[in-house]
Amino acid sequence: MKATVIGILAALFFSVTFILNRAMELEGGSWVWSASLRFIFMLPMLLLIVGYQKNIKQVLSHMKKAPFSWILWSTIGFGLFYAPLTFATIYGPGWLVAATFQITIIAGSLLVPFLNKGKKQRIPIQSVFISLIILSGVVMMQLQHAASVPVKAVLFCVIPLIISAFSYPLGNRKMMQVVNGELTTLQRILGMTIASMPFWLILSIYGITSQGLPSSTQITQTFIVAVTSGIIATVLFFYATELVNHDNQKMAAVEATQSGEVVFALFGELIFLRAPLPSLFSFAGMALVMIGMMLHSVISALANRKKMQLYKKVSEGSE
Repeated sequence: MKATVIGILAALFFSVTFILNRAMELEGGSWVWSASLRFIFMLPMLLLIVGYQKNIKQVLSHMKKAPFSWILWSTIGFGLFYAPLTFATIYGPGWLVAATFQITIIAGSLLVPFLNKGKKQRIPIQSVFISLIILSGVVMMQLQHAASVPVKAVLFCVIPLIISAFSYPLGNRKMMQVVNGELTTLQRILGMTIASMPFWLILSIYGITSQGLPSSTQITQTFIVAVTSGIIATVLFFYATELVNHDNQKMAAVEATQSGEVVFALFGELIFLRAPLPSLFSFAGMALVMIGMMLHSVISALANRKKMQLYKKVSEGSE
């Protein structure tokens, strides 16, 4: 339950990404700078935080042991997650992007067999079915707006988000395997930020040549995103996933909490961007999202209780 609550809190801070990225797009800012500046701003902040704790040397030593793995999975987990996500804001409002991104809920569960090749682990079917309830709610929330979106815009919004939705859990889980508990959450985020920096620098060079330098407004807004989503939300979410790293059922529940981004992003756009009020049909979809999240939490709690009861019986038997 603790990991689930932390996951919901992370979703609140993550929603700032969708709101401000959409705001920057509406104001004429380039998606390239919205993406790359976030991680460029994150790097010095993480260096200060981890440096204050005197833990940077440990991060660099760990990266030297497996530089290719660090660069590969960090580029996937951060680069191929966030660049397509910001690109999608060109073709849809923030809440719609947040809703489509919830494909990541099922993506995390579907990746289980491929991430644990040395162990016999099956896809948590029960979690997938509950995730489908959440996604059903997401679809309901999109229907009102999807009818007025051209096919080209739908493809340019959905395809990048599918890439993003699979890249985030893939990069996150693979890096947890590489780190193997030897680094803290902050150390792992710092290492992944450093390792993904070549990707962001290349994207920035593309931004300079194709779009020019970012405006002062976009720099300020991206800095806010870097603090709220890049630092606070990422630390909270990564910490939550590490709490349940060895339990696929609970991991699915934590990843499902990110569906709360849809609700937070929607209300954020209503308040700050004066977006139109959704229909009752859309609010019904939000209800399904919340029900799905609660079901994940309940099943996670029940599974944990069964394990504790089994452990107690085994302990009593051995005595």
